[in-house]
Amino acid sequence: MHEYAKITRGLPAWARRVRERWPTRRRLRSDSPYAPPGSLIIGAAPIAVTIGGDSVRSFISMENAMAEKMSGARLFARTLQAYGVTHVFFMDAVLRRALAEMEDCGITRILGHSEKAVAYMADGYARVSGRPGICFAQSVGAANLAAAMQDPYLGHSPVIAFTGRHVPEFQYRNAYQEVPHGPLYASVTKFHAEIEKLDQLQHLMRQAFREATTGTPRPVHLDVAGLSGDAFMALEGEFDVVADEAHSRYPALRSQPDPEAVRRAAQAIAQSRRPVIVADRGVTVANAGVALARLAERIQAVVVVTLDAKAAMLETHPLFRGAVGLYGRDCANHVVADADLVIYAGSNTSDHTTANYKMPAQGTPIVQIDQDPIELGRNYPGTIGVLADVAAGMEALAQACASAEHADWLGHSQKHVDAWRARADQACASEQVPMRPERLCRELTEALPKDAIVIADTGYSALWSGTMVYLRHPTQQYFRAAGSLGWSFPAALGAKCAAPDRPVICFCGDGAFFYHLPELETARRRGIKTITVVNNNHCLSQGLRNLTLQYGTRNKSRMGECFEYRETDFARVAQAFDCFGVTVERPQDFRKAFDAALASDLPAVIDVKTEFGAQATLPWVPA
Repeated sequence: MHEYAKITRGLPAWARRVRERWPTRRRLRSDSPYAPPGSLIIGAAPIAVTIGGDSVRSFISMENAMAEKMSGARLFARTLQAYGVTHVFFMDAVLRRALAEMEDCGITRILGHSEKAVAYMADGYARVSGRPGICFAQSVGAANLAAAMQDPYLGHSPVIAFTGRHVPEFQYRNAYQEVPHGPLYASVTKFHAEIEKLDQLQHLMRQAFREATTGTPRPVHLDVAGLSGDAFMALEGEFDVVADEAHSRYPALRSQPDPEAVRRAAQAIAQSRRPVIVADRGVTVANAGVALARLAERIQAVVVVTLDAKAAMLETHPLFRGAVGLYGRDCANHVVADADLVIYAGSNTSDHTTANYKMPAQGTPIVQIDQDPIELGRNYPGTIGVLADVAAGMEALAQACASAEHADWLGHSQKHVDAWRARADQACASEQVPMRPERLCRELTEALPKDAIVIADTGYSALWSGTMVYLRHPTQQYFRAAGSLGWSFPAALGAKCAAPDRPVICFCGDGAFFYHLPELETARRRGIKTITVVNNNHCLSQGLRNLTLQYGTRNKSRMGECFEYRETDFARVAQAFDCFGVTVERPQDFRKAFDAALASDLPAVIDVKTEFGAQATLPWVPA
């Protein structure tokens, strides 16, 4: 076999593409102190690759390659390239030398309008691509960037944030634009480090990718010396550019479960007559939809999903019982409350998932599959914990369990679903003008392309879209904010960068869209063609129910000051940014507007006028 073919065979597609940019071949080296198995080593212009892991178990040993002399900026850019990074999202002014070097590395640079927006772009990119998302900000923007780390932290998304900081000589002396960054990032990242000199750069960048992609994926933060991270970027040294290929994606490592834990879980499942699987965020992270269906079908367990695993099972699957939790459906909550065994797959058993820890009731047998040992049994004592990659854990259980039939349980749980859908269908058929949000969701369901990616905001946007927008094709995906209002629009831009050939639809309210309106200019400037559907009721409607309660018997004539906005024509706003904009007032006009937005070559905004202050029907939960 030709030597080049030997080197590239078995590499992921992105690594082959990187390798093919330089036709000259470089000798592989097996003795580099920086090159563990599974690493990519990039030499001068050509690429050399060391392949390790299950497919190739030994190094390919050839003549040693010499380290290359390069600047810190070039080392930074080429390390990102070696990890397969295709886009970086940043707010000026930061890492300018490195940004210049990225031109030679084929990395697309997306300049935004705020630090929070570029962090959300990196988050959306990470969730859709399965790779770490990269964002930058200068020293004075570090606090804003830190605020944006909360959503990827809660959403289990591997965002790597770089900020500039004053060099040590300027610390603790009232330096311009400087506050301590460490405390800002402590609670919203799983790893934080300061890079003071060039010799630290390569090691800490590798560590950042390792931390972001192993265990529970979460953000990490590197604080680079210099107000704009440029203190040592012009300095030179000799380096092999090294990347750990396993950590260019997530989950980086897929651990197998302990057979004894699997045996105990299988024994509990065998004794169950009303089993349910709760699929949560970890199923999405592990891309474990196939394993979920296999286990459910094997043991005849019904399946409910949190909104973070909405795409894990189609609406049409005979075992699917809907979205669970405080942003879920009555039917799914009834199913969990009625179950005599609950299998949590990739779930942290949060208050939202368990309706404030009321379902299932304490004492119900629990099996929990998770890659993070801290989560096993956190909220339910006596849990049978299966520590493993979520897909591997479900596959092992499917093999260990005998096939079962629970016809009575399937029939009983389906009645809950039928009752819920009858009520939902009535709401979704409303001809009311201004539109009801439920009808908007029905129209969006019918319009969605088979390969659409839906990015939903938090609050009512998540509740309505998560329960009323049906996913009917295995190639459709759904991601929602972990809690940050305004996340969805910039996250959709990042998602589109990760999947440029797929339609990306943002679903948000007017309150959320107002957060990052200037990013319409970013989308237009960089040709990031998304479709944003704005549920425009000119208020923050989710707060109305509680606000009314808190007002009590007070005069409510000025209560609107606390939740109401001016009526805004977002179609005209989009047009002012030279984007596509259209207004929809009647339900029957939505499909035409959506198709026109899909056909347009521009980023699109569909301003849907909906009922002022419309309230979502809250799901049933146990008393």
